[in-house]
Amino acid sequence: MAVIQERKGKDGKIKYRALIRLKGYPPQSATFERRTDAKKWAQDTESAIRHGRYFPSHESRKHTFADLVERYIAQVLPHKPKMIKQQKSQLTWWKNQMGHYLLADVSPAMISERKEILLNEKKNGKTRSPATVSRYLSALSHAFTIAVNEWNWLEHNPVAKVKKPAESRGRIRFLDDEERKALLNACQESTNKDLYPIVVLALSTGMRQGEILTLKWKDVDFQRKQLVLHETKNNERRVVPIVGYALE
Repeated sequence: MAVIQERKGKDGKIKYRALIRLKGYPPQSATFERRTDAKKWAQDTESAIRHGRYFPSHESRKHTFADLVERYIAQVLPHKPKMIKQQKSQLTWWKNQMGHYLLADVSPAMISERKEILLNEKKNGKTRSPATVSRYLSALSHAFTIAVNEWNWLEHNPVAKVKKPAESRGRIRFLDDEERKALLNACQESTNKDLYPIVVLALSTGMRQGEILTLKWKDVDFQRKQLVLHETKNNERRVVPIVGYALE
């Protein structure tokens, strides 16, 4: 029997998940933007299952990897405005490597081979860091997750079995008093009048560049001596204390 579940995404949009449970068969599901599409898919799929005509793996042989990337860029990336430029470039790289393959033929081993190419390939004269390669894999993984959970093009995400490259933890170091003074003096002498207050806020609060650049006066609470951040990395509101020279 088919059930249509209404779901609200992080972007506030309503989507409809069609879930089919028939005795003796594994559950099947797909997500759509319109309830009518979800109902039609459920009716057609349930009928196909009952008459022995439903073979999910066939979807992965109807679509190439290029189809997946192009649909993801067109339908999903517009809802991630901050990530469009970066992830479009990353996914286009994967498309250039594997675009002609059918989704059914894209394996963890194939992705792992391309991961090694990413690690050793030079861009602008420099090799990519393990952290950068991990971001390429994350973008690819989300595209496959959408194809599995919402488009029903695949049964499994092949990236899930690919190990991300080990990242160096680096060296933690803090500016001493003289270095901090020299930095602030240089910022004051800069022709960019915004640079000095930006650096003061960064040193005083540990806020990220994006958080500082999107601040508005309405986010500053002088009475409570704090800033309210709305545009954070995790898309969650955060309160940051502001004291001392930064408050002045």
